[in-house]
Amino acid sequence: MRIASLRKSRRSVETGIVGVARVDRRTKNLLKRLRPGDIAVIDHLDLDRATAEALVARGVAAVVNASSFISGRYPNLGPKILSDAGVVLVDHVGDSVFANVKDGQRVHLDDGVLRVKGDDAASGDELDSARVTSMMEDARAGMAAQLEAFTANAMEYLRRERDLLLDGAGLPSITTRLAGRHALIVARSSDCAEDLKQLRSYIAEYGPVLIGVGEGADALLEAGLTPDLIVGDMEGGSDETLRCGAEIVVHSETVGRPEGMDRLERLGVDGVPFHTSGTAQDAALLFADHMEASLIVTVGMDARLVEFLDQSRSPMASNFLTRLQTGAKLVDAKAVAQLYRGRVRAWQLLLLIVAGVVALAVAVALTPTGQEWLDQLGGYANDLLNRVRELAP
Repeated sequence: MRIASLRKSRRSVETGIVGVARVDRRTKNLLKRLRPGDIAVIDHLDLDRATAEALVARGVAAVVNASSFISGRYPNLGPKILSDAGVVLVDHVGDSVFANVKDGQRVHLDDGVLRVKGDDAASGDELDSARVTSMMEDARAGMAAQLEAFTANAMEYLRRERDLLLDGAGLPSITTRLAGRHALIVARSSDCAEDLKQLRSYIAEYGPVLIGVGEGADALLEAGLTPDLIVGDMEGGSDETLRCGAEIVVHSETVGRPEGMDRLERLGVDGVPFHTSGTAQDAALLFADHMEASLIVTVGMDARLVEFLDQSRSPMASNFLTRLQTGAKLVDAKAVAQLYRGRVRAWQLLLLIVAGVVALAVAVALTPTGQEWLDQLGGYANDLLNRVRELAP
């Protein structure tokens, strides 16, 4: 009885967060296993926006990073997104955390110290929102060096993928028709659902080709829209989405058979493999551009310089150069929604004219002259009716 009382007392004074540790050096793999309230243990230098949004979406209580959330190379966006969402951040605990903490263990996190069964397993700096903001400000000085690295990587990407980028060489054949049509390319992001909602009138009028990039295809289905084409590695996304009838291109950054083809075979779904060192987003843009879509509207895709820098070096170069290639065809969904909201449509103009004519007729009818006209019109109508009756057998 006394032992139980002591245990209860210890729980009552325990501070911090108690939860299940989910441990993986590859954050992409870890995301598949996370559940609300879990404590994610990762090794992710300069956490990017997309990963942070995915962590928030899965409801993690805390993120413990073996590396630095913000190294100072540039002001990466991920840590700010996590801290604004109330996720506890413990920075730079070191590589030993992977030896001391096993996936699925129940752990206690308090004031930057991670404990397993009461023993210290790792410790680091707990970052609050003010500290994250300060570190991001200091990191802005690192952007010049990052831009130099970007320039070198862009030249390397052009050397490898010049023919694909400029001429579309190597793009697999697909049956989805894009020539002369608008293309709407959707990548999963925190605000893609709202963007799609704002585009409903545009989609209804123009009927663009709907292209989902990875889990962006899920976002389309959740918005009540069926994708025409899905481009991605097929590691994420639901089985229902992959069976929706869309044409599928399985993207791979490495040479050889993409792993995603095995998943499609298990589902009984056909897919076309496509290898490029660029990202799946780049592949979708290149399909739309080289298959002569007249306009390319993007949802959930990076558009600002800081967002391009908020990636590893290879993707940021391919993303930037692919957008340069698409040129004037490319427009962000938010811009389309703003322009479309103020547009006067033909049926609205016709309705306005009809309303004006009716108002004018009512105004004229209330004048003496208008009354005379109505009386004359009534007489003409009666004469016409009488003649019709006389002609009837």
